[in-house]
Amino acid sequence: MAGIYIHIPFCKRRCIYCDFFSTTASNKKNKYIKALCKEIAERKGYLGGETIETIYLGGGTPSQLEKDDFRNIFSVIYDNYNVNPEAEITIEANPDDLTDEYVEMLSTLPFNRLSMGIQTFNDDILSLLKRRHNAQQAIDALHRCRNAGFGNISIDLMYGLPGESIDTWNRDLDTAISLMPEHISAYHLIYEEGTVLYKLREERKVSEADEDLSNTLFETLISRLKENGYIHYEISNFCRPGMHSRHNSSYWTGIKYLGCGPSAHSYNGHSRQWNVSSLEKYIDGINRGTDISEIEELDIYTRYNDFVITTIRTVWGMPLDKLKTEYGEKMYYYCMKMAQPHIDQGTLEIKDNTLKLTPNGIFISDGIMSDMLWVE
Repeated sequence: MAGIYIHIPFCKRRCIYCDFFSTTASNKKNKYIKALCKEIAERKGYLGGETIETIYLGGGTPSQLEKDDFRNIFSVIYDNYNVNPEAEITIEANPDDLTDEYVEMLSTLPFNRLSMGIQTFNDDILSLLKRRHNAQQAIDALHRCRNAGFGNISIDLMYGLPGESIDTWNRDLDTAISLMPEHISAYHLIYEEGTVLYKLREERKVSEADEDLSNTLFETLISRLKENGYIHYEISNFCRPGMHSRHNSSYWTGIKYLGCGPSAHSYNGHSRQWNVSSLEKYIDGINRGTDISEIEELDIYTRYNDFVITTIRTVWGMPLDKLKTEYGEKMYYYCMKMAQPHIDQGTLEIKDNTLKLTPNGIFISDGIMSDMLWVE
C-alpha cells in the first residue's frame, strides 16, 4: 500500500504564522496544474506499482482550485495508478471557500474526507492571524459539508495563541466538540523564523505563551477530548474510533508515499526526496525535463532515527520485533539502553512487546525521542 500527496501552493493571502511553501500568484494556476499533472504521470514508477490507499491534497489552499482543476488531477492519477476503490481521499479547505456551490461541486468528485483549517473560534485572534474566515463561517461551513453528505470531517485547531487563556481555549474546545467532527488536529503555535508572527514577537507586539500555560492548555485538550469520546492516537491528533487519518498515519508507520508539487516530499523505503520550494523553478523544471528535486539515500542509522521519531509519537508505539529485525541487535540494544531511564521514570512503557509513551511521557515526548536517537 502507498499514498500520494499533492501540494496545492495557492493562497488568497498568507497567514502570519505559516512557513509552508505557498504563493498568492494565482495567475500561474493553469500552468501549474499542467506541470503538476505531468509530474504525477512521469513518476508513476516511484511507488513500484503498489496500490494507492490514500490521496491527500494539501497546501497552501487546495480549495482555491476549481472543478476542472480537480478533474485533471484525478484523471491523471487514475490513469497512471492503481487506486483502491475504498481509498481515503482528503482535501484541505478554508471555511470561507466552502460555499453551498463549492461544497456541492466537491461532493461530485472522489473526495471522501475534508480537513478544515479553523484554528480558533475567537474572531479577534482569527483577525490577528489574518485568517479569511470568522467563527460563524467556520461553523456554517462544517454544517454545510455535513449536509452535503461528507461523513469524515477533520478540523485543525491551534493553541498557545497570542492573548489566549485557559478560558478562551475551553470555549474553543466547547465549540469544536459540539460540532462533532470525526477528527481533530490541534497544534501549539510555533513562531517560525521568517514569518510575520515571528517579527511581531521580536518587536514585542505579541507575546508567546509560557511553558506552564502551554502545558496546561495541552493537558486540557487531552482530557476534554478523551472525555468526549476521542482517541488520542498521535501527539497532535485525536479521532472518533476508527476515524484516524489513514494518510498521515502512513507517515508514522513507514508506508511509501509520493509527493508531487513544489516542496512536496516523497519516501520509498530507502530514500527521501523533496521538490524545489519555488513555483517558477518547479514549472520550468517540469516543462524542460530538468531535475527539480534533491534525494537523500538513507543509511541504517538515519532509518533508525526516522523509526524512533515516527513510531514513538503514536498510540501504536514502537514494535520491538520490527526494531530488532530491520535494524539489527546493535540498534535494538542501543534503543533499549536509551529508553531504560524513561521506563524507570514511568514516561515510557513496554506492552505486548511494544514500546510506548505513557500519559506522562506525552508531555515530554520531544525529549524522550531525542534521547533515543543515534548520534555519531
